[in-house]
Amino acid sequence: MMRSLLTTCALVAVAAATACDSGDGFDDAAATIDAIDLARGIQDLAADSMGGRAPASWGEERTVRYLQEKFEALGLEPGNGIGWVQEVPLVSLTPDPDMGAVIQGRGTVNRLQHAADFVAVTERVVEEISLDRSRLVFAGYGIVAPEFDWNDYEGVNVAGKTVVVLVNDPGYATGDDALFNGRSMTYYGRWTYKYEEAARQGADGVLIVHQAGPAGYPWAVVEAGWSGPQFMLAEKGNSPLTRVQGWLTEETARTVFAQARLDFDARAAQAATRDFDPYEMDLDLSLTLKNSIERSNSRNVLALLPGSERPEELVIYTAHWDHLGTDSSVGPDSIYNGALDNASGTSGLVEMAGAFAALRKAPARSVLFMAVAAEEQGLLGTAHYASHPVYPLDATVATVNMDGLNIWGPTSDLTVVGYGMSELDDVLRVAAEGAGRTLAPDPEPEKGSYFRSDHFEFAKRGVPSLYPDAGVQDLEHGEEWARERREEYTRDHYHKPSDEYDPSWNLEGAVQDLRLLFAVGHALSTGDLWPNWREGTEFKALRDEMMGYETAPAAEAE
Repeated sequence: MMRSLLTTCALVAVAAATACDSGDGFDDAAATIDAIDLARGIQDLAADSMGGRAPASWGEERTVRYLQEKFEALGLEPGNGIGWVQEVPLVSLTPDPDMGAVIQGRGTVNRLQHAADFVAVTERVVEEISLDRSRLVFAGYGIVAPEFDWNDYEGVNVAGKTVVVLVNDPGYATGDDALFNGRSMTYYGRWTYKYEEAARQGADGVLIVHQAGPAGYPWAVVEAGWSGPQFMLAEKGNSPLTRVQGWLTEETARTVFAQARLDFDARAAQAATRDFDPYEMDLDLSLTLKNSIERSNSRNVLALLPGSERPEELVIYTAHWDHLGTDSSVGPDSIYNGALDNASGTSGLVEMAGAFAALRKAPARSVLFMAVAAEEQGLLGTAHYASHPVYPLDATVATVNMDGLNIWGPTSDLTVVGYGMSELDDVLRVAAEGAGRTLAPDPEPEKGSYFRSDHFEFAKRGVPSLYPDAGVQDLEHGEEWARERREEYTRDHYHKPSDEYDPSWNLEGAVQDLRLLFAVGHALSTGDLWPNWREGTEFKALRDEMMGYETAPAAEAE
């Protein structure tokens, strides 16, 4: 089958399709994306009556029913055959919050308090698991990256021991563009990678030192995320697992290093150089985790607009509907409403579905609208879909992910997280130029946002995936003000009960962005483009193999 690559001619076709009404009522359909309706949807999903939308809770029942009714009212079809949902089998482990830990050695004993000093969980489905005098090893950033000539585990055997590692990667720490990707986090900087690598090395435990700057979020986010029920897919596969994994606060880490008669700042600085060698700290860790175990199902909600000419090919829009639920231990305001994260994106998904449904003629390709489960627990809903796709991944043209919309007002730019990784940027750029806007890379690449939302589960299997975010060139207040608002949200509201709908939000910025993403999906679903990853990205070889490309197709976009 001939597949249209993203050439200059193809981009001209995209420009023509977005410059004027395409005959299917595109302009009228785009106008249905409305700030009032968007706000109403956010309020509905972030209401206390939804209980924080935790997976496998009564809040999920209400959320899934709400979304199904919305999609059905738009005239869409069930996206999973005769059903609207895809079951996502989960298991949750709830650790005893009264756990403690003891670090001893060099004639000292340091007793750590859960939540205040550390958090710890296990991915092994057991009622009780322990570390008994497990030797601590400082393994720098815990990275093995042959392409960067980097191995933090070289020369040390960590089997049966507990590794202590730093968050992010050496590029962030030094700001040296010659190390990794400089200040832009690579996947090696993500906590998920560090747990995975420690397990591959045979470690029994792994503790990441939290620092707000390189982590990209405060300790409160870690405390909330690693306390209470820990969800994971019931089907874990054959990947190795440590016995215990967790985090230390920076203050606690400094105390532990002092206990080992080591200077934390000096050792951390050394870990960011090629001269670093891992070493035992002459300290032992003991702790016991007691879990209550519960098996459950969560659900992805799938709604389909069948294609009129090539229904087997499809474009996917995703937004995660879940948040963190309710936790009475945090105080009187115990509901994590998750208004920005991600009632906004989920309401935007419904608005997007409404726009496509309003077209006078269905696009040539199908469009799937997928509200996914358990993103906050580790992208589990999309991980399950990508492992058990309802529609073949080699028939999936692209995915567009919406996770946290612009609540601060219109901007002249649109941020693209992972800018430069795929040819989807070119399609978006043409649409943006038609709207008098520009594209900008992630202003906070050190946070590793590309690896933290649902598109990533598609990307790492080869499917080109677009992850837009709010711009920072605010038309009314300017860039400095916009950056301050982003920082304020992360500091004061991200993953906290205070993430609630605020009537003062200016959702015209979200509407502006959604209409642009509608133009992208419209161009992809009405045309015959097959965007690919850029040369040099880690996902391109996967896509080439999936699609049967003998040689890497090159874009000629200017």
